Amino acid sequence: MGMLGTTLPTPLYGLYRQQIGFSELIVTVVFAVYAVGVIVALLVAGDFSDILGRRPILLCAAALAGGSALFFVFEQGLPELFVGRVLSGFSAGLFSGTATAAVLDLAPPGRRARAAFAATAANMGGLGLGPLLSGLLAQYAPWPLKLPYLVHLSLLAVAAAVIWMLPETVHRRRPRPSLRPQGMTIPPGVRGVFVPSALAAFAGFSMLGVFTAVAADFMATVLGVQNLAVVGAVVFSVFCASTAGQLLMGRVGPVKALPLGCVVLVLGLLLLGVSLLVESLPILVAGAVTGGVGQGLSFRAGLTLIGSAAPELQRSATLSAFFVFAYVGISLPVVGVGALTVELGVRDAGLVFACCVILLVSAVAGYLRLRPPAVR
Repeated sequence: MGMLGTTLPTPLYGLYRQQIGFSELIVTVVFAVYAVGVIVALLVAGDFSDILGRRPILLCAAALAGGSALFFVFEQGLPELFVGRVLSGFSAGLFSGTATAAVLDLAPPGRRARAAFAATAANMGGLGLGPLLSGLLAQYAPWPLKLPYLVHLSLLAVAAAVIWMLPETVHRRRPRPSLRPQGMTIPPGVRGVFVPSALAAFAGFSMLGVFTAVAADFMATVLGVQNLAVVGAVVFSVFCASTAGQLLMGRVGPVKALPLGCVVLVLGLLLLGVSLLVESLPILVAGAVTGGVGQGLSFRAGLTLIGSAAPELQRSATLSAFFVFAYVGISLPVVGVGALTVELGVRDAGLVFACCVILLVSAVAGYLRLRPPAVR
């Protein structure tokens, strides 16, 4: 319920462009400021719930998400869109780390692995449900630019009530430690596995970012798909496939899953490029699903490998650094695609993006084949 709000605007960017009047580059910048909010929240408040407790931080995240929804409901132009996206990023940064920790805290003995997957599935599932919900409402219900956020506000009220009833799992220390930005740390002994894992995460999240930011415009201008519910369903399929890839990682194992995920991601990007060349929606969907599986495989594998390799006292900061690389991937390449779109058009910009990411992921896969990561 919290995370789906971060992707609600995905099918609606075309409507905002018609209402306000701005370029595809501005669409990608509006999308990317969300990642800035996530990164700031991770670096500044990544460990605050360890000090203040899970419930206060989760309630704060829900309040920030509600504030974001209100800015979209009362949107009058670009300033409200930017503020709404930044608040959405803050909420996502708090939700992703704190909610995962809360789920792990509440898991019965022997169920932590399942709990970790459940938390990840809720995260990715929420991101996927956002465009599906807003696409359906915008296509088949009134008030397409307001109703999705009003529905989200009602869901957040339910989520806040559930959070309020949850038992607190953190015992507050006296005197309370000072709240300081935790920053990010990459210990020397972890760098051998961190670098390829972070690059794979960067590439995988850049694919998710491009699908989330420019899918509606790409499908409308290149494929002629005007149905917003279809746009939302295609984006939903990417995140569902990512969750499936993360589930598959448990069977394959992290050492094999990291290079395998890179290979599957390359296949998905190749299909994406082919869909641009031949203007085919079925091939686009196949590329979305394949790329999503590859992203999920490599992302969970990298997270597992780094988590096991990092020293216990530096694990949180090391994982925060990994997430920062991932969210840089969901922002900078997206803005680059937006800038290329102004000069080359959506189709050629997408082809350039696919080629660049294919080269990056192929290099990572080659490196991993020569130097597979060691597991403690």
